[in-house]
Amino acid sequence: MEYHYDSGSSSSHSNHYLQPQQLGSTSLTSQRSLLSVPSLNPRHNPHINHTSHLITTLKSHNNSSYTSSLTLFGKFLLTGSSDREITTWNRTTYEEQEQQNNNKVIAGKGAVKSLVIQSNKNTLFSAHQDHKIRVWKLTNDQTKYTHVATLPTLGDRASKILIPKNHVQIRRHKKCTWVHHVDTVSSLALSKDGKFLYSVSWDRTIKIWKTKDFTCLESITNAHDDAINAVVVSYDGTVYSGSADKRIKVWKNIQGNDHNNNKKKHKHSLVDTLEKHNSGINALVLSSDESILYSGACDRSILVWEKEDGGGDDEDSTKMVLVGALRGHKNSILCLAVVWDFVCSGSADKTIRIWRGVGRDYCCLSILEGHQGSIKCLTAVVEHCDDNSESEEPSFLVYSGSLDCDIKVWQIFVPAI
Repeated sequence: MEYHYDSGSSSSHSNHYLQPQQLGSTSLTSQRSLLSVPSLNPRHNPHINHTSHLITTLKSHNNSSYTSSLTLFGKFLLTGSSDREITTWNRTTYEEQEQQNNNKVIAGKGAVKSLVIQSNKNTLFSAHQDHKIRVWKLTNDQTKYTHVATLPTLGDRASKILIPKNHVQIRRHKKCTWVHHVDTVSSLALSKDGKFLYSVSWDRTIKIWKTKDFTCLESITNAHDDAINAVVVSYDGTVYSGSADKRIKVWKNIQGNDHNNNKKKHKHSLVDTLEKHNSGINALVLSSDESILYSGACDRSILVWEKEDGGGDDEDSTKMVLVGALRGHKNSILCLAVVWDFVCSGSADKTIRIWRGVGRDYCCLSILEGHQGSIKCLTAVVEHCDDNSESEEPSFLVYSGSLDCDIKVWQIFVPAI
């Protein structure tokens, strides 16, 4: 097996990862918006700046590092920083769990690029700039981390190293086993049953891991022509990957029989390629019912892809068709999040936009301003949703991490349709 990896070929993926002192420069981070794709939101929006407010600003990491990833776990917010820290915040008090003295761990080298939680196992997976994935066990109160494994594990590497076909060429005079990522691990996603972890990397590979024993089941080499920045997985196991090569690729797991040991063999095959962005793709997210895929890129647009009714055929049932674009940001889209029927987008223009779609009609409900740097990561969660409550208007919370080193917590009130 031969895998050619040129460490210089993925330079475009790093254009939007500017250091704080470079925040004023936008020429590297943005390209022309797509003029050929129709807009789904009106140019002049009467509903803009619907009721929302900033609850608090959190300052977790030191002034020289920013929040590069975040996720929610019950009443806690977990954040990863550009200087290899993972920190736990109590969402009820918005304070670090300092009294436990275990609220923070430092691991690897460089940024923590992605965090995902396997909630039924109290397990945290973290992706790192040093090419590794780390596994942590959290206590029930989520205040203490125990390091469980680093992927690929020693056992996984040892089982592959003696067999020549397991080695791949990464440079002219260097090889390693196919279970290794050889560049930044940029994004992680879990299958809905929690059995499989998917990782993508700037080395242009997609890897699939078993969460039970942390072995690497499969590696899709040269999955894209440039660095892979984003991955999402649907309930039916369809995998969507977004890359600096301007493409979204759709993968399905094809199960066959391994006649050597009578076990089912897992292999992902490419079933579709979505090509409409004219610049590198930074973010992907599925709608709550997974019928819509949203993609954000350096062309300042969020493209909206809808699942086509394929009449029951397996391959056609995953076919996504482009229906239009959401426009308004003045710079690259760096992150996306979904809650209910709302889409939240973070941009290098230092703003967050809240979008709502009814059918194919979208409007921008609010523009959240306050960060002094590009918005690097977002997550959102329902806050009040009791229809019988007269005291609380339905609302959700948005958590944003920025290159300005701040984490902001916003409350968005839900308007009636």
